[in-house]
Amino acid sequence: MFFLGLPLLAMAQTEMQSYEVIKQLSDIEIRFYPPVMMAKHTSASQGSGFGKLFGYISGKNSTQTKIAMTTPVHMEKGNSENAMAFVLPKKFNTKNTPQPSDNSLQVYQDQGGYFAAIRYAGYTNSEKEKEHTALLMNVLEDEKINSDGHPKVLVYNSPYKIINRRNEILIPILFQPPNND
Repeated sequence: MFFLGLPLLAMAQTEMQSYEVIKQLSDIEIRFYPPVMMAKHTSASQGSGFGKLFGYISGKNSTQTKIAMTTPVHMEKGNSENAMAFVLPKKFNTKNTPQPSDNSLQVYQDQGGYFAAIRYAGYTNSEKEKEHTALLMNVLEDEKINSDGHPKVLVYNSPYKIINRRNEILIPILFQPPNND
């Protein structure tokens, strides 16, 4: 279901989650992400939240507001639970974000912060995700940067885009930005 619906959304994608690259290390970036509103679904089955999240942005919310799709889609994979989250457009905040009609969805302000990111091409799968997570963790270890949470998979493209696909692994880190004084 997740991959069938993405082509429809790809055409509407006009806004990408913003971030600032703080430092480049080999093939990874240290980034700062500002706070952003998100809609999230968590369940035992992977990819099951796409339809519910799509319903939310299509107007199944407290104000029947249609919300533009943004990129990327965030996915977290755990041992017993998986989560999928849509980033909401910048115009939304804690006061004006419509509440979901579906109580299995959560709308919240992600606090942002510092993250290490590694990009990879093609279609994502568990092998690529494990490989790039390991590469990212090795660079962090070499640079003596501590991780501060679990990795996320970011998917930027619909499944029908065959070339120039963008996926990333994002890991929260404990990072002190350089002092520019």
